[in-house]
Amino acid sequence: MMKRSLILETGDVFNGTAFGSLNASEGEVVFTTGMTGYQETLSDPSYCGQIVTMTYPLIGNYGINRDDFESIEPAIKGMVVRELANTPSNFRSDATLNDLFVLKNIPGIEGVDTRKLTRIIREFGSVKGYISEAGADIQVDEVVAKLKMMTFPTDQVKQVSTKRPYPSPGRGKRVVLVDFGMKHGILRELNKRNCDVVVVPYNTTAEEIMAIYPDGIMLSNGPGDPKDVPEAIEMLQNLIGKIPIFGICLGHQLFALASGGDTFKLKFGHRGANHPVKDLESGKTEMTSQNHGYAVDPESLKGTRLKVTHTALNDGTVEGLKHLDAAAFTVQYHPEASPGPEDSNHLFDRFIELMNANVKGEKIHA
Repeated sequence: MMKRSLILETGDVFNGTAFGSLNASEGEVVFTTGMTGYQETLSDPSYCGQIVTMTYPLIGNYGINRDDFESIEPAIKGMVVRELANTPSNFRSDATLNDLFVLKNIPGIEGVDTRKLTRIIREFGSVKGYISEAGADIQVDEVVAKLKMMTFPTDQVKQVSTKRPYPSPGRGKRVVLVDFGMKHGILRELNKRNCDVVVVPYNTTAEEIMAIYPDGIMLSNGPGDPKDVPEAIEMLQNLIGKIPIFGICLGHQLFALASGGDTFKLKFGHRGANHPVKDLESGKTEMTSQNHGYAVDPESLKGTRLKVTHTALNDGTVEGLKHLDAAAFTVQYHPEASPGPEDSNHLFDRFIELMNANVKGEKIHA
């Protein structure tokens, strides 16, 4: 087994064993707390440009299968685990995690004290890191200096969004799904409800969307800072109030910006499948799947026509919004789960109800 290191801009060095690609990689080091769902995590486009630390100690124990991918091409820059299972045991398993990382040219490192690494990220926030080339001799001081000079990319959405529109046909409501880094789970939920879906790129204009004659618009999840996607903000400003809208994760943040709100970067983000969220209207609490590094600033919503509908019980951040004058609502978390609990799956039915009411000409609000 070849040795490799994970070096952080803080100067911390974690030595371990290489798996997957033997090449080096650099990116933003984050952690996720899910006990399962590593396949959905590594294929979630929202992790574009990031090195993902799995806090659960044993990863790869049920292998990789053909059904649980959330995108065709993973966009993560690497994975950090405590222990890698090289002999998975599950009837659905088609390959090992190492096999997939070799195939997709993704570097991994195992044998790392992921508890210590997570504590560093919680103290300093998400940090830049470097996974060394397997077996290479490295000069830590030089790597740290390079990391401190490195800037994060601002085109992650462009990297992961579809390059051209494509259909996912159905005989129900026509939904334009704007792909900012869409998880396939969102498309699956719309397909379950027989929606006639047209997936479009992130920079599609309002005029181009309306030319498809949709019954509703779905705003997907995606990576990075929502302020790096001004095209989407302009598009939404020209659509709010004209047609029902449902936004998820990055789509939620973009909707807030388009409505006059603001966003900010969280210290270390929310990533995992066990985040409790309270619905302020029903009083119920749901367990949710989350993956985001930015949040909506609640103070910025004063004077807007947005109302906070959901909050995170861990830190009080905004987890849901609705527009007071338009048929539009958004959530920060992932109601399609993938991976995670399905407590919030009913929100897709709520979106269908909004579209049905709009067709009937009823006065509707989210």
